Amino acid sequence: MSIIEPTFTIGNVAIHGDLILSPMVGYSDVPYRLICRRMGAAMSYTSSILDEATLYGSNHTNQLLRFLPEERPMAIQLLSNNADTLVEAAQRVMELEPDLIDLNLGCPARHVTRRGRGSALLLDPPLIGQMVSRLVQAVPVPVTAKIRLGWDEQTRNHLEVARILEDSGIAAIAVHGRTREQGYGGQADWQAIAEVREAVRVPVLANGDVRAPEDIAAIKRATGCQGVLIGRGAVGNPWIFARRDAASVSHEQRLAMIRHHLEMMLAYYGEQNGLVLFRKHLIKYVQGWPDAALLRRRLMTSETPDALLWTLSSWVARPLANAS
Repeated sequence: MSIIEPTFTIGNVAIHGDLILSPMVGYSDVPYRLICRRMGAAMSYTSSILDEATLYGSNHTNQLLRFLPEERPMAIQLLSNNADTLVEAAQRVMELEPDLIDLNLGCPARHVTRRGRGSALLLDPPLIGQMVSRLVQAVPVPVTAKIRLGWDEQTRNHLEVARILEDSGIAAIAVHGRTREQGYGGQADWQAIAEVREAVRVPVLANGDVRAPEDIAAIKRATGCQGVLIGRGAVGNPWIFARRDAASVSHEQRLAMIRHHLEMMLAYYGEQNGLVLFRKHLIKYVQGWPDAALLRRRLMTSETPDALLWTLSSWVARPLANAS
């Protein structure tokens, strides 16, 4: 029996493939992760989970922590600003047997950063080192981190932070090529990601502005990274993990995916919540369709799955919608 060599490894975890769905709050749930894995994504992350929330064990947090065996290798991403609670949270979630623990050092959301979490930690590299050192010693699986280039242009410290992470025992670093100040605006700096890759010996995963198959090749060429994280570019476009251009996906194929995704959401969340939570995916699936603004308004007011699917099927059947 032949053994398929991994594309790269994170610690002792083999990664078979070079494309990974980036962790995204509100999107990185079980149904969507499964779709992306089946399309070719090489591993999964949970969305960011607050360390303290794992200790309370609410139904919502437990749902965020859930994953299925076919998603492996699986990383649970934690959000923290305190080494003690981070370690306690990580040890608690180890009961679920994740393959990796990931520390979020990149979230730019104001409600996260104002409490000193996410990308706010980039302002305190020594604290990052302390937290990661404690975390690495506390769990039996590889620890990874996702960072940005810094808080703003004046405090870009991606190389300092990357070296501290490596010295603290991190097994891989994902780098979004923007500062916190940029949010998701402007252009990702792929050259800065290349600088991180050259500065450390652990695997570096490139992230930012990957929206089409040609972007995958371009970011790998520019950074030298073996792995690429795709976030917003995959929402409504899971075909990117099959390196398929979205323009090549017919309306009928897109409708079939919408039906499949909706069915998974209804099964996972129940009819009412599943329909509501699916809407944010839906508006991306139909982006670029003829009269998309009108279609979105009708879809957002559909009160049942059957009504939503009838609206979509009717739209696809229109001659204009079938035009290539």
